[in-house]
Amino acid sequence: MSAISIKIRLPYQHMVAIGPGKADLLEAIGRSGSISAGARAMGMSYKRAWDLVDAMNKSFREPLVTTATGGSHGGGAKVTPFGQDVLTRYRAMEVKANESIAQDAAALALLLQPL
Repeated sequence: MSAISIKIRLPYQHMVAIGPGKADLLEAIGRSGSISAGARAMGMSYKRAWDLVDAMNKSFREPLVTTATGGSHGGGAKVTPFGQDVLTRYRAMEVKANESIAQDAAALALLLQPL
């Protein structure tokens, strides 16, 4: 991996609809089936994770994450098919952006101070 990479953030109104951290959180929720477990896996508070999920859900036409309240079968969260589509498209954009600058990024990285 190059020392230089592009960070893509999709703005919506006064917030970021999706960016690198939110995409990582979506993946963590998808793996764990839980906002709290996804937050723990990323080293963030449940409140922070919930706020990020809420911002994503408010930014897009459909929810990216749905939740179920507790009960006899427990609660949980899942990334919706729409959310998975958004995540897949976002990750594809990251790959394309980084591939497009790879040669220039490698040349520029050679100009950095040695460690």
